[in-house]
Amino acid sequence: MHMSWQGRLLTLIFHMQKVFSKFNDKVDLPKERSELDKLGSIFKPLTTIQCVDEHTNGVPTEWITTPNSKTKRVVLYIHGGSFVAGSIKSHRSLAANIAHAAKARSLIIDYRLAPEYPFPSALEDTLSAYQWLLDHKNAPEHISIVGDSAGGGLTIALLLKLRDLTLPMPAAAVCLSPMIDHTYTGETWKTNSGADILIYPQKEYEFTRMYLGGTDPHNPFVSPFYADLTGLPQLLIQVGTYELLLSDSRRLAEKARTAGVDVILDEWEGMQHVWQFGASFFPEGRMAIAKIGEFIQQNTSE
Repeated sequence: MHMSWQGRLLTLIFHMQKVFSKFNDKVDLPKERSELDKLGSIFKPLTTIQCVDEHTNGVPTEWITTPNSKTKRVVLYIHGGSFVAGSIKSHRSLAANIAHAAKARSLIIDYRLAPEYPFPSALEDTLSAYQWLLDHKNAPEHISIVGDSAGGGLTIALLLKLRDLTLPMPAAAVCLSPMIDHTYTGETWKTNSGADILIYPQKEYEFTRMYLGGTDPHNPFVSPFYADLTGLPQLLIQVGTYELLLSDSRRLAEKARTAGVDVILDEWEGMQHVWQFGASFFPEGRMAIAKIGEFIQQNTSE
């Protein structure tokens, strides 16, 4: 499929931003956090939404509902941002669009960020939110977990934690361009270095250092690539072929299949990191979200 003109325009804008930025590798956390929140406000929900603040075992969260949220389905949404940025505000539209496509409600988590709160704070918060859903009579067969980028890796880490604690698993999980290896051994970190216009490797290395806080990067709850994935629920992985994280998605899918997990690897030619963000701007984002919604509806009960 040829990229839409909207997709080409957005790619050009981000490419020019990268070319003319003089401080691509300099970490400025307040700026990183502010810019990601601003990006979230640029791309709008595809429908009307209602948002209600919630606190799930002490973790700030938000319920998002759309005109399609008339089933018992719940999407627990775990945002990206390299574990140092991202918020309910930055990812509200993306979580809402996925919920609408899935005919579900979305509960989006404001988990604690590094370096103020390094590993395992984010994982503890996502676990608390999931436990809260169970405690409030949301049946596991109605629940799916969706995460993008760092949130995609955190999605797998949460599933591993649920398995090890013998807690009920959700019916399905979706990972959008997941980061699952903080040792950065995937081959596309090199082969896609000229194609990926959104991820800056030197920044990511520093973000990882902040997130780890001295933890071994081979820890499977930090880097799920090093985990035994046996017993995980059905997975959908979406990734763009121009991403540095392409090999992370491919290796995750391969490991999951080897462990007996039912997994779909959905690669999108020419797409950049978490292009689903731009659903209100270009058709590839809307098409990808429609596939996510279909997957969730097929694998969760109403």
